[in-house]
Amino acid sequence: MAAHNELGELGEKLAANFLEANGYIILARNWRANRAEIDIVAKIDETLVFVEVKTRSTDYFGPPEEAVSKRKKRLLAAAASAYMEETGHDWALRFDIISIVMQLGEAPKLTHFEDAFFPGLHD
Repeated sequence: MAAHNELGELGEKLAANFLEANGYIILARNWRANRAEIDIVAKIDETLVFVEVKTRSTDYFGPPEEAVSKRKKRLLAAAASAYMEETGHDWALRFDIISIVMQLGEAPKLTHFEDAFFPGLHD
């Protein structure tokens, strides 16, 4: 496995552990619909949360959360719609981003952006 894939996988594990430690129930990981993948589908209270995890080894080129493009947001929205249709979920939903910087020799820096975006608005 390529190093960037291993870093991404480790970031997703850290994100899932963080969410669970904060009361979220993980419903799915790496859920796919056509070309889109949702890193984590979780539930907190009565809200369905679609989480995009961005992990980088440095923030030299900017914070990881800035790598979520308009195209990616549209793909996430399509995948979220497919997930909700397939599973019959009909409660509130939101899209979060978890940004992780894992610089060598330092503890990971995890930032959780709740309600980070809503696809279709301001695109």
